[in-house]
Amino acid sequence: MAASELYTKSARVWIPDVEEVWKSAELTKDYKNGDSSLQLMLEDGSKLEHKLDPKTKNLPYLRNPDILVGENDLTALSYLHEPAVLHNLKVRFIDSKLIYTYCGIVLVAINPYETLPIYGTDIINAYSGQNMGDMDPHIFAVAEEAYKQMARDERNQSIIVSGESGAGKTVSAKYAMRYFATVSGSASEANVEEKVLASNPIMEAIGNAKTTRNDNSSRFGKYIEIGFDNRYRIIGANMRTYLLEKSRVVFQAEEERNYHIFYQLCASSHLPEFKNLKLSHANNFLYTWQGHSPVIDGVDDTKELCTTRHAFSLLGINESYQMGLFQVLAAILHLGNVEIKDRDSDSSIIPPKNNHLTAFCDLVGVTYEDMAQWLCHRKLKTATETYIKTLPRLQATNARDALSKHIYAKLFNWIVEHVNKALITNIKQHSFIGVLDIYGFETFEINSFEQFCINYANEKLQQQFNMHVFKLEQEEYMKEQIPWTLIDFYDNQPCINLIEAKMGVLDLLDEECRMPKGSDDSWAQKLYNTHLKTCSLFEKPRMSNRAFIIQHFADKVEYQCEGFLEKNKDTVNEEQIKVLKASKFNLLVELFQDEEKATSPLGPPAGAGGRTRLSIKPDKSRDTSSKEHKKTVGCQFRNSLQMLMETLNATTPHYVRCIKPNDFKQAFSFDPKRAVQQLRACGVLETIRISAAGFPSRWTYQEFFSRYRVLMKQKDVLPDKKLTCRNVLEKLVQDQDKYQFGKTKIFFRAGQVAYLEKLRADKLRAACIRIQKTIRCWLARKKYLRMRNAAITIQRFTRGYQARCLAKFMRRTQAATIIQKYQKMYVARKRYRQKQTAALAIQTILRAYMARQKYQALLREHKVVIIQKHARGWLARRWYKRCLHSIVYLQCCIRRMRAKRELKKLKIEARSVEHFKKLNKGMENKIMQLQRKIDEQTKENRTINEKLVGLESSYTTESERLRGELGRLRGVEEDAKCKGNQVNSLLEELEKLKKELSTTLQEKKTIEDWAQTYRDEMEKMVTELKDQNGSLKKEKDDLNRLIQEQSQQMTEKMARTIAAETQQLEKDLNEERSRYQNLLTEHLRLEEKYDDLKEHMSKPGHRRTDSTHSSNESEYTYNSEFAESEEGSRAAEDLTRGMDTSLTLKLQKRLTELEQEKQSLRNELENKEEQFQRARARDETEFKKARGAELEYESLKRQELESENKKLKHDLAEMRKSLLGNASASAGAPGSPAYKVLLDQLNASCEELEVRKEEVLILRSQLVSQKEAMQHKETMTEVAVHVEDVSKLKDADELKQAYIGLKDTNRSHRFASKRLEVKDLLSRLRSAAPDFQKLNEDGELWLVNQGLKETIRLLEHQLQTQRRSYDSEVESLRGELQNVKEENNRQQQLLAQNLQLPPEARIEASLQHEITRLTNENLELVADDPTASREARVLILRRMVDLMEQLEKQDRTIRKLKKQLKVYSKRIGEMGAGQAEGQTSPGQMVDEPIHPVNIPRREKDFQGMLEYKKEDELKLVKNLIIELKPRGVAVNLIPGLPAYILFMCLRHADYVNDDQKVRTLLTSTINSIKKILKKRGDDFETVSFWLANTCRFLHCLKQYSGEEAFMKHNTSRQNEHCLSNFDLAEYRQVISDLAIQIYQQLIKCMENILQPMIVSGMLEHETIQGVSGVKPTGLRKRTSSIADEGTYTLDSILRQLNAFHSTMCQHGTDPELIKQVVKQQFYIIGAVTLNNLLLRKDMCSWSKGMQIRYNVSQLEEWLRDKGLMTCGAKETLEPLIQAAQLLQVKKKTDEDAEAICSMCLALTTAQIVKVLNLYTPVNEFEERVSVAFIRTIQTRLRDRCESPQLLMDTKMIYPITFPFSPSSLALETIQIPSSLNLGFLTRV
Repeated sequence: MAASELYTKSARVWIPDVEEVWKSAELTKDYKNGDSSLQLMLEDGSKLEHKLDPKTKNLPYLRNPDILVGENDLTALSYLHEPAVLHNLKVRFIDSKLIYTYCGIVLVAINPYETLPIYGTDIINAYSGQNMGDMDPHIFAVAEEAYKQMARDERNQSIIVSGESGAGKTVSAKYAMRYFATVSGSASEANVEEKVLASNPIMEAIGNAKTTRNDNSSRFGKYIEIGFDNRYRIIGANMRTYLLEKSRVVFQAEEERNYHIFYQLCASSHLPEFKNLKLSHANNFLYTWQGHSPVIDGVDDTKELCTTRHAFSLLGINESYQMGLFQVLAAILHLGNVEIKDRDSDSSIIPPKNNHLTAFCDLVGVTYEDMAQWLCHRKLKTATETYIKTLPRLQATNARDALSKHIYAKLFNWIVEHVNKALITNIKQHSFIGVLDIYGFETFEINSFEQFCINYANEKLQQQFNMHVFKLEQEEYMKEQIPWTLIDFYDNQPCINLIEAKMGVLDLLDEECRMPKGSDDSWAQKLYNTHLKTCSLFEKPRMSNRAFIIQHFADKVEYQCEGFLEKNKDTVNEEQIKVLKASKFNLLVELFQDEEKATSPLGPPAGAGGRTRLSIKPDKSRDTSSKEHKKTVGCQFRNSLQMLMETLNATTPHYVRCIKPNDFKQAFSFDPKRAVQQLRACGVLETIRISAAGFPSRWTYQEFFSRYRVLMKQKDVLPDKKLTCRNVLEKLVQDQDKYQFGKTKIFFRAGQVAYLEKLRADKLRAACIRIQKTIRCWLARKKYLRMRNAAITIQRFTRGYQARCLAKFMRRTQAATIIQKYQKMYVARKRYRQKQTAALAIQTILRAYMARQKYQALLREHKVVIIQKHARGWLARRWYKRCLHSIVYLQCCIRRMRAKRELKKLKIEARSVEHFKKLNKGMENKIMQLQRKIDEQTKENRTINEKLVGLESSYTTESERLRGELGRLRGVEEDAKCKGNQVNSLLEELEKLKKELSTTLQEKKTIEDWAQTYRDEMEKMVTELKDQNGSLKKEKDDLNRLIQEQSQQMTEKMARTIAAETQQLEKDLNEERSRYQNLLTEHLRLEEKYDDLKEHMSKPGHRRTDSTHSSNESEYTYNSEFAESEEGSRAAEDLTRGMDTSLTLKLQKRLTELEQEKQSLRNELENKEEQFQRARARDETEFKKARGAELEYESLKRQELESENKKLKHDLAEMRKSLLGNASASAGAPGSPAYKVLLDQLNASCEELEVRKEEVLILRSQLVSQKEAMQHKETMTEVAVHVEDVSKLKDADELKQAYIGLKDTNRSHRFASKRLEVKDLLSRLRSAAPDFQKLNEDGELWLVNQGLKETIRLLEHQLQTQRRSYDSEVESLRGELQNVKEENNRQQQLLAQNLQLPPEARIEASLQHEITRLTNENLELVADDPTASREARVLILRRMVDLMEQLEKQDRTIRKLKKQLKVYSKRIGEMGAGQAEGQTSPGQMVDEPIHPVNIPRREKDFQGMLEYKKEDELKLVKNLIIELKPRGVAVNLIPGLPAYILFMCLRHADYVNDDQKVRTLLTSTINSIKKILKKRGDDFETVSFWLANTCRFLHCLKQYSGEEAFMKHNTSRQNEHCLSNFDLAEYRQVISDLAIQIYQQLIKCMENILQPMIVSGMLEHETIQGVSGVKPTGLRKRTSSIADEGTYTLDSILRQLNAFHSTMCQHGTDPELIKQVVKQQFYIIGAVTLNNLLLRKDMCSWSKGMQIRYNVSQLEEWLRDKGLMTCGAKETLEPLIQAAQLLQVKKKTDEDAEAICSMCLALTTAQIVKVLNLYTPVNEFEERVSVAFIRTIQTRLRDRCESPQLLMDTKMIYPITFPFSPSSLALETIQIPSSLNLGFLTRV
């Protein structure tokens, strides 16, 4: 298009500027072809006429549209040129605080000189797996791209980091390596990634130093190759170094430092281990004080040394080697302080006993005399003789410094070598990523050999960079099949040839170094002769013969030849080296010996499995030391650079260009001049030029159609988007050379996108104007009609009002006229009289006034004459002075003119004495100033003299006047004396009268004072009383108010405290749950790792015994954690035999931590157990006393039966009376009253008989227990005797627990129940550490604690009560005890007799005997004491009522335990315990009397149990768990069927009391579930299915555990199905842990499914079409927001959520668990969306905020449809909602800032500021957020206490709970389908 179309009025351009490089301006007039200038207006409002170059007529660069400013990729700019690049970088750096920007394939990184929170692990995770164009520019994005390309293309990668010193190269390289170490992990357990990162502090300590430009400048180049295996995990690394700046060891410029390690040692010299180094402050050493800047602000050198030492240790360099290194470094410092003095002009000497030389010799182990000798001498060898030559002081000093540099270089190479050895591994390397941290292009005022080598390396790198960029451009064009035209780009091969070719600079330098008398001057002349006329890139400075200029790709650089030869030779005195080689210090000898003989602190070198390290160092010494330094530094550097280029050419390069924004290290300060210099030097602008030469702007057809749809008419839109775009472009852009159509993209020339954006903006602006016009017309017409109607109404009312007012006015006018007539007459008359009077007064006053005025005029005239006299004299004098001053001034001017002429002559004559004039410069001015001051002082003296003369004359006149006045006064005084005598007499009389008057007045005053005093006192008293009354009332009110306020405050405080404590408890509980679940996750990870290691060790070549059985046996028992730790330790010991030391150390460290944790838990357990042992001892004491209470209970039972006996007798008597009273024949007929009464009584007797039968059975059990207690009183005291009795039995513990439980059941209910609670707590506390964790579930820990407290309180209360009662009853109890013994004997005899009878007769006989006994006892009691008997019966009846309910509960317990006793007796009989005769086991003693009288049960009904054989267990687990398909079970069967089946099998194992079967079944179930999850853990249906079944199995274990807390919702039938023999509380905890692991696996699986959908569906996809258009993008295209095939949308997310929800519902997952899963899902969606929003500048716009809010509303609607609004999922989206609102609200005024601060409570300050910084308008109608507004936000949010973390933690999982959910399904109704292949199960 023509320039006239672009350079129109209001177009903005860039013009050159001296200060800012480029300045923005706006055209005020259209440009026409042929114009010689442009009319511009700058941004400050000033106007400028810009002249065009008459030759080239080049117009200034056009500015890009504002919508493109601040783009992530510079190639996205429509106009690609230097000012656009500079402005874009400046806007991003200053306004948005963004330091990274893409420029095609280059990442431009600007050093912020400030620590930014953008390098954390959360940022690494956010960039991991992302495409490079999908996220904002970052060093992590480049690292991720290199990592992905290495894995995808199977090609090695390189990251080339370059830039000036201080630009941030080292930090960028460090972050890239940190990224690789984080995302890739390690292939072994040797922590290679940690070692790779640990090499950084070591290399920074020995290779970095403070310079004027950078506090941590790398003074060497390095290339680190990070090796990966075939799974792309780090296996090792290798480092190459280039051109260490050795001269810094001995010299530092002002404000610079030596290498950091020296200052770290000096700062740590106070440590004990460093005392022998004899170090002190850095100021005391020459090598560390030359820069006079030994301290870096904010850096603690002591801590840095600790970091360095830790890094050495991590890399395997042991403590002894570290101290050796520090010893060598200290020796270098001491060597620098060795003072060499002149002996004469040709020799020098070191003073004897030099302390520093002595310290040096002691540290390096050499003799003082040899070192002192060869520091001042050197040996010269000829063909026949050897000479020793003395050295002058200067040469000796240089030799000393050369030795220091050489030692440090050797030490540096040694450290690099051993760091590489530490990073080498035996695993075969599959690929690598290299990170090149190398110096950028340098140019200083004085450039030497170092700058020459640096710039040479940059020439090579720039050539490689240009070729790579050119290649990428060519590949892109060929792939899109567009015409390819050769792009001309700068080729710096001629410059490289000038340096490295034959007869080049380096070749001539090496040749000159080989010459015997070579010098820098002769080398310079060779350069001039060789290249000055043949090479255009080589120049000679005009004013120097010892320098040369080379035209590099970045700039011309002038090099000074001085020192080139010496630095290239790098010579050292050979005799000094021999002295050092003869040292007794092994490390120093090792530094100077061959590499093959060097010993490593890490042990022998790696085998053939590792890769070969490329060493870049000079050849070591051969047989003769004279050949040691033949290879020059330039040759070494050229060879190493050639190898580096070969490596880079064999890899895919990625470029990072670091820019230094200013030279003052100011945070976020941008200097355009410095930035442009570096952009030109680092090749960024060359990239821009290459891109701009072709087609830099590239759009896909879909993106182009979406963006520029507004430029198309409806008829232009065709189904084929490609054809539509082609037709539209041909209409919009006439010149077809400005664009090309590729296969998938449209390519545009530079500026075309800006032109299209202009057309689009114009079209939108025209549409806006039309819309505004229509709307404004409608609004104006509507307003006009409303105003017209209002005006008509107002007119109507106004005219009526005016008519009424007119009539009223006319009436008033007539009345007023009459009144005025009379009023005017009166006023006129009155006015006339007033005027007359006033006229007379005025005349009188006026005449008097005129007379006075005439007098005053005469007086003034007289005085004026006097004043005129003096004034004229003063004027005459002033005129005279002025004339005199003018004359003097005129004379001065004439004299000055003559003096200037004379001065010119003198200057011409005095040119030879110019230096003298400079010294006397300014003396003439000083003389003239002094002369002027003298004249002014003279004038002042004259003026003062004149004033003095005037004062003298006036003083004389005044003196004469005063003398005349004095004479007159003397006459007056004489007359006054005469009249004074008369006055005296009158005064005396007056004095007398005054005295009388005063006396009278005094008396009157006294009386008045007394009256006033009395009145005041009374008033004061009244006032005081009133005030006191008021104060009392006020005090009363204040006290009342204070009491009310205090009570209110106390209430509020209590409420707040309770709320805070509740919230804190909830928070602590959640944290505890989260910590516990994280430990479970870690435990699962270690288990998986253990399994992997076991599989690895079980491969061929390893022999290892199988420990699966022992592991399974002990994995889920009480102390499963302890067993697993022991198993893990054994496995670790086996594994360490075949692995390296680092793995062993790590495993041992982990094992130590676990053992310590276990020991702490054990200690805590022992403390708890001691407490409970003490409580148990108290309980045992009480138990002995409570024995009497048991006997009392039996007595009460007998009394109860006695009372029942009386009742039966009474009923029998009534029956007899009824029968005897009715003697008629019909009385006993059926239906008669007597018959009915008899029948009722009979039925009641039968029922009572059944009850009595049950009570007799209970009584017999009690009698047996009493007999056991009496016979085994000693053995019953301690439980240990029972253990000994059955120690040989297989299940002795179960028998003991069952027997003790049965015995305790027969005791007092209150006491027995508490005992059981304590025992239960003791058993649980004695279990292993997992039992403590189990208590966390469902709040059991709190419940146990509360129960324990309640138990202790009840026991203490009972103890106190019993002590009081037992003291009084002890004697009676002794008697009763004797009676009980006798009764027991009788009962035993009776039972022996009854056992011989049939069962029915046995019951009748027992009942009859008991009734007889009770009757006899009642008769005896009544005969002894009737009153006491009645009282006792009343008391018994009362207590019986309380005991009946307890008896019923005990009866149920007894029934449940009967079957258990039967099983125990059977077991005891089968096992045949060898008990001594007369000693029967507790189980047998209990079973013997009960077995014959066992109540028969109906066994025909189904009891909800499934029986299986032991050999079928594996088949059961296989069919029910491993091979079960969740999809079929979920659809066709009842939810949770596998859990019910497993529990029914478990019930049968419990029913038959087979503990081994229970244990193996549970262990197999748990292991199988883990196995299926490990195998199919990525299948959501499988994980969800087993989560639902595991939870159902857990709920079944709780529901049927027999615990009252879980039996509240059970039916009576379900209560009968409770487990009877085993307490599976520990297994419930294990299964709960398993459920937590499955839940976490479910969340992980769900996250893996949702993760790819979230960003695309929530951010990129346009749910509301047309709201936001696609902005132009650069070379790195982002993921399209247009919904193509395969693109995820919001509907995809909703469909997936529906699938998750329906699957969990089908599987029968608990509703509360579904709510927790949904909450976690929504948290992941919100966190991932917000994190991507915070890292993507293109997503932060107003339209995107609308899209996000719409998407969130759809998610809320989904929650509403599913009834999940109360699950807390909506609250997890609150940060995302507020971020979307922040994008849409106004962001201008302070009110807007206040609204934002009050609205964004869920966002942190960092997130709010980040969103505001990233906010980018999509259209030109939007405005950017100003920097001032962001500062206002930061100021308002300064007081917030929050985490500085920017991103949300997407890995966070809310702690999961499993609320108890009982099932209403009856177990006996469950049917097993045949499809499960479980026919071997038998229903019981």
